[in-house]
Amino acid sequence: MPNYSPQELATQLKSGLLSFPVTHFTESLEFDETAYRAHLAWLSSYPVAGLFAAGGTGEGFSLTPAEIDRVVRAAVGEVNGKVPVIAPATGGTATAVEQARAAEAAGADGLLLMPPYLTEAGQEGLVEHISAVCRATGLGVVVYSRANAVLDDRSVAALADRNETFVGFKDGVGNIENLTRIYAAVGDRLAYIGGLPTAETFALPLLQLGMSTYSSAIFNFVPQYALDFYADVRAQDREAVYRRIREFVLPYLDIRDRTKGYAVSIIKAGLAAVGRPAGPVRPPLSNLKDGELAELTALINKIS
Repeated sequence: MPNYSPQELATQLKSGLLSFPVTHFTESLEFDETAYRAHLAWLSSYPVAGLFAAGGTGEGFSLTPAEIDRVVRAAVGEVNGKVPVIAPATGGTATAVEQARAAEAAGADGLLLMPPYLTEAGQEGLVEHISAVCRATGLGVVVYSRANAVLDDRSVAALADRNETFVGFKDGVGNIENLTRIYAAVGDRLAYIGGLPTAETFALPLLQLGMSTYSSAIFNFVPQYALDFYADVRAQDREAVYRRIREFVLPYLDIRDRTKGYAVSIIKAGLAAVGRPAGPVRPPLSNLKDGELAELTALINKIS
């Protein structure tokens, strides 16, 4: 049984910062469950509103279905109800339904539904795809709107009307008009989550569009700094937010943007920099170069 009903999950997710933990690997690129559990124990000791296992930052795209199940079960077991654990559902409809059921069996508290794999789809097809996953489980479902699965306001309204378990909308696009239309159509029926890479960059303006929370990747290695940043955003302390953006976020982005895929790689590099290594990233991602790791380490030391 999940610890949260779908509606309780939505309320919980709205209430604070969200964490997307990395997935730890050995040098031979096998899942390192012991190190992963230790990381989750550390993260869950901070006041976050939810942990999203095997998501994008967790290299879910590089995990087999069996590995995803193992990662989710490890997260559920380690966190032990302190905060909700959200599991991924990926791929085409049949695969996503299968993973949704597996996540519920593993004891997850909710689902993050990723875009379908390697296909284009119209709004009608996306609504049917998402509805099929919502019907397959009693868990609350957060839909990640990005890439080939960008939902418009009419689709979001139809999904909210048809599916009680559809409780969250995670945005990975940042289209202001579309977000305004969605909030105007659905209002507080959903939890809205900022999901652009390095979400801190966009957190303050998106707060005005109803996004009370976002997925913080940097929480993995500077959790207190990430929480303090979030508190400044919620307080709408513009001066403090932009001070933090100048001192850390922008130079961090300068490193992240040097190579495609570094949005994930730089998080594992950050953990290495603070003495909590998570192992290498799996191909097709690549690890930061030694000089880039040194730059990142110096940057982290400035805010520590």
